[in-house]
Amino acid sequence: MDELSFRGPGQVRVSRTHFAWAAVGVLVEAIGAYVQLGAVGMCWLVGATVVFLGLPILSWLRSRCTVGVDGIFICWGLGRGRTYPWREIRWIDVRETKGNAGSTALAVRIFTTSGRRRSLPGLQHNAVYPSPSFHADYGRVVRWWERSTEVEARVRPTKQARDWFSPAVVGVLLTISLIAFLIAGPALRG
Repeated sequence: MDELSFRGPGQVRVSRTHFAWAAVGVLVEAIGAYVQLGAVGMCWLVGATVVFLGLPILSWLRSRCTVGVDGIFICWGLGRGRTYPWREIRWIDVRETKGNAGSTALAVRIFTTSGRRRSLPGLQHNAVYPSPSFHADYGRVVRWWERSTEVEARVRPTKQARDWFSPAVVGVLLTISLIAFLIAGPALRG
């Protein structure tokens, strides 16, 4: 079988219009900072903006996944990445996350012998970055895994608490807890 290679959402090219709007935003920020903070303040503010926006964008553009003879290589953009050998991969499935307005995000993930779960960059499908070949690509990865492992080595993981709570649910629960703490905190101290 041929080696499979998938790129993260960075494979979607940024349009010139988006780039132009970002440049206009940084220019407006620079002018406002120069007026309010002077040349040194402007340099610090624009520099910080470039760093805080540049690192995630660099990570986004470099994320990739390769499936081959040695196993599955995952790189989320920063750093060298890591290869998970086939003998360490116990299960491969699709995580489905429900979003607002009925949208659904799908991501292929692997389960390792250590109990860790890893999503594969480039093997994702959502409303912002739709992947028409998502299910076919997932099937190709599963075929690689099945041909590279023994049947006894494939073990479906048991459901854990994190499988029942989506990131959105966790965020809502944390927000409610924070609001309750902020309201009740002064009453408890006084």
